[in-house]
Amino acid sequence: MVERKGRIGVTLKGYPHEVLAGQPIGAWSGEVYRRVVGALREQLAVEGLTQPHWWTLNHVAGAPGAWNRTTLTARLARYEDLGIDFGGVFDDLAARGWLLEDGVGGGLSLTGEGEAARLRARERNLRVHRRCHEGVEEADFVTAVNVLRRITANMGGDGGLPE
Repeated sequence: MVERKGRIGVTLKGYPHEVLAGQPIGAWSGEVYRRVVGALREQLAVEGLTQPHWWTLNHVAGAPGAWNRTTLTARLARYEDLGIDFGGVFDDLAARGWLLEDGVGGGLSLTGEGEAARLRARERNLRVHRRCHEGVEEADFVTAVNVLRRITANMGGDGGLPE
């Protein structure tokens, strides 16, 4: 058994290959989900945001005017697990002066303040992502993502990358 120490000083106890191969992937992937998403939500909350706020800001910034409430809700709903009303998220961002809605086609765009908030939230998210990658080689990370994509597809889900 080999111990592996990450750059942040967290040491993992080593286990034999056959022991690790028998581990319950659902339990481990669930634990990772709870910890990573919890850390992201914690960071976004500092800015008064939820994940759906972040997703909205990020998508609108990536394609100003291309999304409206209906199309963006349809795109984001598959990632939301808290029962959040996207209409309320859009209204909240508009009330903050961060999101504009075109009166004709309903196209959404960010204001300067909205873009500044998105960039602050992005930096907070990047801190969490950097922490997740501590002590993990890039090739191992890519392998882990591909394994999870394959398991997702095997279980009837979409193994494609989110857009």
